[in-house]
Amino acid sequence: MIVVTGATGNIGRALVPLLAEAGEEVVAVSRRPRPDGLPAGVRHARADVGSAASMRPLLDGADAFFVLVGGDRGGHGESPKALLDAAGAAGVERVVLLSSQINSTRPEALSHARLREFEAAVRAAGPDFTVLRPGGFASNAFAWAESVRTRRTVLAPFGDVALPVIDPADIAEVAAAALREDGHAGRTYELTGPELISPRRQAAVISEAVGEEVAFVELSRGEAHAHMARFMPEEVIGGTLDVLGAPLPPEREISPDVESVLLRPARPFAEWVARNLPAFR
Repeated sequence: MIVVTGATGNIGRALVPLLAEAGEEVVAVSRRPRPDGLPAGVRHARADVGSAASMRPLLDGADAFFVLVGGDRGGHGESPKALLDAAGAAGVERVVLLSSQINSTRPEALSHARLREFEAAVRAAGPDFTVLRPGGFASNAFAWAESVRTRRTVLAPFGDVALPVIDPADIAEVAAAALREDGHAGRTYELTGPELISPRRQAAVISEAVGEEVAFVELSRGEAHAHMARFMPEEVIGGTLDVLGAPLPPEREISPDVESVLLRPARPFAEWVARNLPAFR
């Protein structure tokens, strides 16, 4: 049995069907009610990685455990050690944690302090762990969907700063491999896309896909900050803008890890757009 937390998010929505299709018994865990579209046979449960008591009964009998810390970085709740102790007591043999590239490139970032605690707890819990550290997600382009649909416009800062954004479906496939296969214990995978691509170029790819011109409007850092403040904690905004506008050399590197695990190249941004085209039409 495999327990998947964050089952309603970008990664979980792709990971749960992958595991179910492979014949695994899956418990899909979220803080929200059961989502629509879960595969037949998948059990859903409401729980929180910040509460070992809520997770403990779900882990009983599990062989593997996918840990995804929520969008608030798990800023609430008890020590991550309590969760890993509960997993160990339940007999879980394999833990895969979704972390972030920022934990290696900017290890002092306040926004990721709680996530670093989860990494430390996973590493201390035993040898059969895998840590996934993706860079920026291709799916962040969903933030432009409404303006593309209604005004055929993309608004973003740092128009010509290119980063190797990754398709969440690739993260899910790497996670599925680490949860099901031998050979990943003790590994940390840096996950990126196969190309450096700027926001301006992303807008052009979306334009090509929808078959109409999509204008790119470059925001100043201040304008971007004001926009992000509507939905993002203040302590996260500055660091996010630093990565987008002044990435460190490692944040611009294209990692081979997706291909080494999946034995195929990572998916390009254009493939993500084609798969999610209805959102932009």
